[in-house]
Amino acid sequence: AVKVFRFKESERSLLSRFQAMNPGREVVTEGGPIQESVSNNAQNMGDDPIFSVGGDLAFNWAYGNNGARIVLTGGRLSGASESDDNTHGLGNHFHCNPLTGTPTPAFKTVWNHEIANIQDQSNPTLVQGTDHGTGSKYISGPVYGNYAIYVSTDASSFPGPGQKLDIEIEILPKYKFL
Repeated sequence: AVKVFRFKESERSLLSRFQAMNPGREVVTEGGPIQESVSNNAQNMGDDPIFSVGGDLAFNWAYGNNGARIVLTGGRLSGASESDDNTHGLGNHFHCNPLTGTPTPAFKTVWNHEIANIQDQSNPTLVQGTDHGTGSKYISGPVYGNYAIYVSTDASSFPGPGQKLDIEIEILPKYKFL
């Protein structure tokens, strides 16, 4: 499956966007996806954190003592002071300082989880795979697929499911020999 978005500010790198944690809660695209393609045989799309919800991309969604690196605005976005464990996306951590990315020392390896499926309740929390902390409320589920982010300053579309990507590298000469 593919979802393509256009950044509001095209000149910023992904690194600068992910480093902007304080205050965070930045909606980085507008107008929703400009392209959406889903394979006919795609599975588990009903609660996928990217493909089951609409809206725009938001980065560094800090809420209470929790945070999620990538969420969509069409999903449940907890208020800044809510510690309800109910915003789900990619790169999640409960019991942390989401404005610095620092886990609460006693919970450093307890409440981290990479991919949380979209769900109505926060207890228990269904996560993809076993790449999560030791917290008792996590339920390991199947891994739905791979998630990747591609950034371009001039592309207007992306190859759909089943198409192969070509790698194009432009080499700029550093030295000129006479």
